[in-house]
Amino acid sequence: MAYDFQVTVDSAGPHKLADWWADALGWDVEPSNEEFIRRMVAEGHAREEDTTTYRGALVWKVGAAIRHPESGRRVLFQLVPEPKKVKNRVHLDIAVGEAREAEVERLTGLGATVLHRGQQGPYTWVTMADPEGNELCLQ
Repeated sequence: MAYDFQVTVDSAGPHKLADWWADALGWDVEPSNEEFIRRMVAEGHAREEDTTTYRGALVWKVGAAIRHPESGRRVLFQLVPEPKKVKNRVHLDIAVGEAREAEVERLTGLGATVLHRGQQGPYTWVTMADPEGNELCLQ
């Protein structure tokens, strides 16, 4: 049996981090369904304090997601109260090939930080951190 999945990333600012990752990967931020949110609040399934406004749209406070424009693969960014303290146990490896140095520069310009450069045999990569400190590798 095969299962589908999404990757979920803990975040202090899920909407802002979803924007960052959508830009970094060339994916799409899922649009807010304001009508659905309002209905859930009106029917008592959610509270007003479960929502917020982000870039002029009513959104769920606790999360934001991005989707691959073709495959539909999804990454969810969820609100957590505690800051990141230690190295990730899971991270994304992004295959950028010959464009690696250009992508390092682009992502650094978007707020990422270069952590270190690695090599194992003929394989090289750059380990970076997103604006909230979550690691990623450019291969």
